[in-house]
Amino acid sequence: MNSKQRWMGGVVLLGGGVLLAALLLKGKEEIYQNELKTPDLAAQVEQKNPAADGGMVQLRPLTVDVETEKRLLEEQRRAREKAVAEQEARAAEFLAMQQQAEAEAARKAAEEYAALNARRSGAQQSSDNIPPELVEDEKAKQKRLADEQLLAAKKQQQQTAQQQRTDAEKKIAENKRKAQAEAEQQLAAKQAAAKKAADEKAKHEAEVKRKAAEAEKQLAAKKALEAKKKEQAEQELVAKKKAEAKKKAEAEKARDLLENGDKQWMVQVALAANEANADALASKLRAKGYKVTKSPTSKGVRIMVGPSKDRDVADATRKKITADTSLGMKSAWVIDWVPLDKR
Repeated sequence: MNSKQRWMGGVVLLGGGVLLAALLLKGKEEIYQNELKTPDLAAQVEQKNPAADGGMVQLRPLTVDVETEKRLLEEQRRAREKAVAEQEARAAEFLAMQQQAEAEAARKAAEEYAALNARRSGAQQSSDNIPPELVEDEKAKQKRLADEQLLAAKKQQQQTAQQQRTDAEKKIAENKRKAQAEAEQQLAAKQAAAKKAADEKAKHEAEVKRKAAEAEKQLAAKKALEAKKKEQAEQELVAKKKAEAKKKAEAEKARDLLENGDKQWMVQVALAANEANADALASKLRAKGYKVTKSPTSKGVRIMVGPSKDRDVADATRKKITADTSLGMKSAWVIDWVPLDKR
């Protein structure tokens, strides 16, 4: 009966170990498959090993936008955590079942051993007379302890590997975050530079347009001034021509009057310095019965006697005046005179 129970306990231990190993292998395979489904972040973030390259990260273009990739990474992380939690739960469940089976087998063995000791209670046993069942139970216990230590070591190795994978994933995620931050900074810098260039270009174009408009305005003002000057010159020329034509017409008129009109001869008897002297001389002449005419000039007031249509008559009048000693006008002479209203 004891051998049968020990055999059953061994089978339970072996089956539990196989199930636990299968679960661990399955969990590892699922984790590996999840990792295969995860985009190769290291290939997208760096082209060389950061540790070997001094931590320098070389950016590569992302295939999706940042928000979508963050969401995918978050979903993949949750799926991995869920798979690991399920595997750990199943492993803990099977470990509890194995421990329960071992405890049940140990309990039954203890009961059988106690019954065997009760049947042999009448006999004295020495320390060398240990039942072979106890020796076998001790070997099974040592084997179980060794299996437990091996299982614990494997579990520790798996935990270490899982921690290393987690650290690697964290490092990859951190590198990707830094790369995304640098990419965003570079994009922002490019956008700022493009905006600055566009502003400068717009400012330059506005300045060019302003200068062009100012130049056009100055050119228009210059043209207007030149046109005004030209118009004034033309007006002055026209006025000058008109004045010259008028002057010429008046000269021709005077010449025609002198040559073809009714000539009047006057006897100029004196040139007074002022109007008072001229009036005194005119009074003397009028007292003698002469018709006197005064004509102001730039050098004084001209005093004339006449007019007469015949020069000989005027010359006779001149001789008469110069011969009159009471008048004292010996320097008289005959002139061809035209009244102002007929000049």
